[in-house]
Amino acid sequence: MTSVKPTRRHVLQAGLAAVAFPALIRSAGAQDADLSAYKAAKIDWRQASGEQITVAVIPASYFDALIALAPQFEALTGISVRFEKIPPAQIRQKAVIDLTSKAGGYSTHAADPMYYALYAANKWVESLDPYLKDATLTDPAWFQPDDIIPAWRNANTIDGKLYGVPYDGEVTVQVYRKDLYDAKGLKAADTLEDYVANAAALNDPGNRLWGAALRGVAGAGQNVYIYSSLFKEFGGDWFPGGKFRVNGPEAEAALNWYVDVMRKYAPTAAQNWNWPDIADAFSQGTIASYIDANTSASVITNPEKSKVVGKIGFARWPKGPTGKRVSSIWNWGFPINASLPEKRKKATWLFIQWAASLQTQALTSYQFSGPAKRSGVNRLSLWKNPDFVKLMNSFGDNFVATTLGALEQDTDVNWRPRVPQWPAIGDTLATAIQQALVGQATTKAALDEAQRRLEPMMRG
Repeated sequence: MTSVKPTRRHVLQAGLAAVAFPALIRSAGAQDADLSAYKAAKIDWRQASGEQITVAVIPASYFDALIALAPQFEALTGISVRFEKIPPAQIRQKAVIDLTSKAGGYSTHAADPMYYALYAANKWVESLDPYLKDATLTDPAWFQPDDIIPAWRNANTIDGKLYGVPYDGEVTVQVYRKDLYDAKGLKAADTLEDYVANAAALNDPGNRLWGAALRGVAGAGQNVYIYSSLFKEFGGDWFPGGKFRVNGPEAEAALNWYVDVMRKYAPTAAQNWNWPDIADAFSQGTIASYIDANTSASVITNPEKSKVVGKIGFARWPKGPTGKRVSSIWNWGFPINASLPEKRKKATWLFIQWAASLQTQALTSYQFSGPAKRSGVNRLSLWKNPDFVKLMNSFGDNFVATTLGALEQDTDVNWRPRVPQWPAIGDTLATAIQQALVGQATTKAALDEAQRRLEPMMRG
């Protein structure tokens, strides 16, 4: 865990600070930026002046860009912001501990959308609808909440109430070596059958080229992240007849497809790979195609590390047997800790509104001075902004059209079961999937055992 308070002293400081937080050094003048775009909002940005808030985020370039810009927020509002960087595997645990204790240690944090059902059930976080409707806190004509990508807002909504404003997000897409596909006369897969056929046509392990790769490492946000889309595409329903179920014919068919692709066309090591491992392998020219987050494009198009720049194509998730494409809905959103004093809640909302605003999204993406340009912006209008589109399309063929198509047409808000028991469901299902992937159990046995373990939790 790393803490950082973005003051002018930190921004200008050399040595270790430059190594740990290069984004801050690159944006040394952020606090001196023109605030007129923010002051156009018909609210009093200084109504919580003097408050201090702590924001927990993960170590990622898209949050580094926000940290670099935070002195501007402090100058605008008079609110002091302290950031803590916590790895993804720990931030969920630390957030739950803080919310459970009601200590109010984190005013807001980068929240996993799958946790909002748990948060809402325990009233650990605030519904944000009253803040959006309060004219003293929000100018809707300036903030334009409807411009925030609907799929991500829906993922952060429980029982019709918004609990977290999306800051950065993604969808899963098909990524492939366009040069290899063109050489073989192949097209991006329209169906899962096509995807297998393409992988088979290009699979050549003897020459260190594998046809495909998918996340294999166990985790609710890892192998379950991929499997859940397959489950839905094969006709799976988490609550058939209103009863929770993770096993059955559709589940087995989806997991069989996953296992088959990984065993036949992916490196053996991929059974324990996360998305960065896949992106790195693809960058080195050893993977012909993968299905994962569109944001991995920033890795595979890095000219300093990638050997395949200029040879990449993007396409939407292949259709499953049901004829549906089901992409993930993922974002890091900011909620408000319900245990905070009222003035600090207002201060936190002002921070969230600032971070999610069109102006800040632009300044931390295509207008950012550093090399790490954000691709996960939360605004539909930015995805249609010519300057942003030009930058994003430099990632590869069809990147923007693929991402927008997935966001607008392929998302299912219930692609994973959004219930308070999610942490247990995710961990149990992840274990079952990996057991099948590595051959420790058949798909049926693994899923049946997961069902047996989860039924008491769902009843309780």
